[in-house]
Amino acid sequence: MAIDQSEKALETAIERDLLELGYVKGFGYNRETCLDHETVLSFIKETQAATWQKLEKHFKSETGSQIIARLSKELELRGTLDVLRKGMDLFGQQIKLAYFKPEHTLSEQAIERYKANRLTVTRQVFYSVHHNNSLDMVLGVNGIPVVTMELKNQPTGQNVRHAIRQYKKDRDPRELMFKFRKHPIRTLVHFAVDSDLVYMTTRLAGEATYFLPFNKGHNGGAGNPPADGFRTQYLWQEVLAPDSLLDILQRFMHLQVEEKNGKGKETMIFPRYHQLDAVRKLIADAKENGAGKSYLIQHSAGSGKSNTIAWLAHRLSGLHKDDQPVFHSTIVITDRVVLDRQLQGTISQFEQTLGVVQKIDENSAQLAEAIATGKKIIITTLQKFPFVLDKLEQQQGKRFAVIMDEAHSSQSGETAQKVREALRDYTAEERNHLEAELAEAVTDSEAELIKEVSKRGKPSNISFFAFTATPKAKTLEMFGTQDTGIPKPFHLYTMRQAIEEGFILDVLSHYMTYQMYYKLSKAIEDDPEVEQKKAKRALTRYMALHPYNASQKAEIIVEHFKTAVRHKIGGEAKAMVVTGSRQQALLFYRAIERYLKEKAYPFKALVAFSGTLYDDATGTEVTEAQVNGFAESELPKQFATPKYQFLIVADKYQTGFDQPLLHTMYVDKKLSGIQAVQTLSRLNRTHPAKQDTFVLDFVNDKEEIYASFKPYYEATELEGVTDLNMIYDLKNRLYDYQIFQPSEVEEFAQVFFKPQNKQKKGELAELHRIVDLAVERFKVLIDIEQGECKSALTKFVRTYSYISQIAPFTDAALHKLFVYVSMLVKKLPNEASGSLELDDEVKLSYYRLEKTFEGQIDLSDGESEKLKVYEGDGSGGSGVEERDRLSVILELVNEKFGTNFKPSDRVFFEQAKEEMLADEITIHQARNSSRENFVRSKSSQALKSFMATKNSNEQLFRRLFTDKDFQETILHAFLNDVYETAQRLDA
Repeated sequence: MAIDQSEKALETAIERDLLELGYVKGFGYNRETCLDHETVLSFIKETQAATWQKLEKHFKSETGSQIIARLSKELELRGTLDVLRKGMDLFGQQIKLAYFKPEHTLSEQAIERYKANRLTVTRQVFYSVHHNNSLDMVLGVNGIPVVTMELKNQPTGQNVRHAIRQYKKDRDPRELMFKFRKHPIRTLVHFAVDSDLVYMTTRLAGEATYFLPFNKGHNGGAGNPPADGFRTQYLWQEVLAPDSLLDILQRFMHLQVEEKNGKGKETMIFPRYHQLDAVRKLIADAKENGAGKSYLIQHSAGSGKSNTIAWLAHRLSGLHKDDQPVFHSTIVITDRVVLDRQLQGTISQFEQTLGVVQKIDENSAQLAEAIATGKKIIITTLQKFPFVLDKLEQQQGKRFAVIMDEAHSSQSGETAQKVREALRDYTAEERNHLEAELAEAVTDSEAELIKEVSKRGKPSNISFFAFTATPKAKTLEMFGTQDTGIPKPFHLYTMRQAIEEGFILDVLSHYMTYQMYYKLSKAIEDDPEVEQKKAKRALTRYMALHPYNASQKAEIIVEHFKTAVRHKIGGEAKAMVVTGSRQQALLFYRAIERYLKEKAYPFKALVAFSGTLYDDATGTEVTEAQVNGFAESELPKQFATPKYQFLIVADKYQTGFDQPLLHTMYVDKKLSGIQAVQTLSRLNRTHPAKQDTFVLDFVNDKEEIYASFKPYYEATELEGVTDLNMIYDLKNRLYDYQIFQPSEVEEFAQVFFKPQNKQKKGELAELHRIVDLAVERFKVLIDIEQGECKSALTKFVRTYSYISQIAPFTDAALHKLFVYVSMLVKKLPNEASGSLELDDEVKLSYYRLEKTFEGQIDLSDGESEKLKVYEGDGSGGSGVEERDRLSVILELVNEKFGTNFKPSDRVFFEQAKEEMLADEITIHQARNSSRENFVRSKSSQALKSFMATKNSNEQLFRRLFTDKDFQETILHAFLNDVYETAQRLDA
């Protein structure tokens, strides 16, 4: 007989597995109450016999019907989740509807009650009093339905998409089984399932129902891996297994309320597969291994990281092993206000105890008190830790879980080291070793040094849980799992999977690059000698801040937005302009505003920059708030309104800014690595009406962007591990410069590490005196040696700060050198600092913008690129600029950015320019109108001038009148030159 391949066969297979896991068959659901009456009543009667007897004395034969009536009313008022968690009251009696697993095993009665739960599986459930539609499967907890499933088997010609359509078209959300109104939510989650894929939703809303993928992921992307059976069997064998489902109901599901357009939007949250998997694996490992481990969780944007952190924090705060808490406090380090609110809102639904979450929003004393008094969950910022060290006693016997959200500024370095110092405790072995070393210390300073060095390295009483979508090499080494020798993430949800599952958009799918071609020439007769690198930077800055460059790009930006973007997202699309400096942001803002005003386009722009800037438009110093007309803190809210379409930024709003209506980005800033990923990812947030994104890039090419994104598309990998001995190589290099002696380092340490109660007046001056000896020797070095030496000193400080946190050893001699060099490097002369200004020495001769690429940057191409391991910050090179003549530098810049203009081209334009400047009306117009008005109004006259000089270059002339883009670019550049020259002519 042939194998049954019907939908019923899949249903039977799932039922069989569930029964083996501990489910029992349900008796069926009453259509009017959507409750399995027999299961509800038998559960209460058997687990709460005394309560049943008291109720029976009063209600007699009506006891069962009274319980069902009260339960139906409570479900109507409070919803299924709250009733399961808190039970209900009837006639002075408290009735439990479910028992959840206790964190510890101290109460045998609690464990027995937990085992008494009845999880039921019921097939072909007729749920309506109006029709005979049935659900393929319903899972219940003690007679209350919590899960519905629609099953499809591909050999029948139907798949998961058909199940989704069935929920949308044939399942009326007004039916009691599916009710979702404010808090009284009935069945909690609905799964559409076939043998390969799973999708789920917590709210049926007809055609508007939004199903989320609930798949494990496969080969770095969406879908499910092959299995010994159905690819989707993890759903019913793991996720919906009795212990797992009850755990989800107890510790994961919650009602999330978000403020949207002045209204509260409610969403019942059921964890996505990777969230559930990550939290459970982290908790299992922390329970098994205790404190002292580090975990890197690489979850892409769109992963729901805020909820994952909230669930993890709650679970860690109550985690027990052998009936003892694994951690005494869980500390969440974040700079995001939204996470503060979400943590407190989420955890309050799990905890009945007030004050479980302590937000540190006052000062470091508040943080110190929260740590000292053992608050269960503490939310704070990284920056507060350096200031608690003198307010805390040693945390003897205390263990901490530290969750680090990537929104903070740094996960490594000296500030993060202060977290370790504030929370560190020692094992008995470490304490014995420390006491032995202290006993051998000859001086008080040596004892203090031993204490400080002992605080570095990985503390055994702290576990770190670091969340990031884009781990740096340093982050991987500091927090990654090293089972194979090469650090890697403990848990992974890739950018590729998030894109393929539709949780974020692919910001590289529609990418366009422009190349700016320009030629600069000297505006002075002299040819001064300048530092080559600084001069190149100055020339690049000159071009970035050139008004003509800004006006040209402003026109491209606005016209592109008007023709290609404004109608996106239902006409609500917005754009961000990313610039390379604060001054450039203000310049672009003014250029865009001018162009919008000239064209009378119905768009408005905002600008974001910190501090104050000189504004050419007003001739005064201005702030962001003054330019925009409202406080800085109001900008995200104002930008979200229909009034504004453009946001011009410099550094601000390039990380952590979520605005789903942001569709297009115009980039005029060099981007690479993590900065490129984080900046462009401002576009990836989804919106029901948002189908795609667009990037127009004036500066970076597609190869550079590909190289930046590729390491983070799937699992981020390191090419090796840091050579910890590099710190000794650096130490030897420092002594080679012979600007200080070991005896001076030792003398410095004796003063620096003197206990506070034994310090005397004048000892700070003594530290300066010792270091000044090296400063004077440094001044004698020739320029190139000074640059090399200073670079090596800086590199040593940064490298020691990093390596001392990951190395399995401590070295007191190195630490002495570290504190000495840290002060020395700050005292060295910095005469070569400052930027070079060449605005008056050069002028713009030619300018052209040309599209160089349009299409998708496909990250699926090529091998996965690995990150280089830490090699120290800074090149360690000479630090001395090569000097060269300004004319040679101009030639180098033009070689990189220039066109194929020939000397004859210049003659052609000079003749046409003379033709125009011979006209007094033209000069008068240039002096008495704005640049933009002059350029716009004189195009036809310029073309006539070109015609008059066509014999000097017929080839260029033909191109001018056959290539419209070329003509438009030349006209703008030419007329700007005429305009500027007219200003300089004698009146």
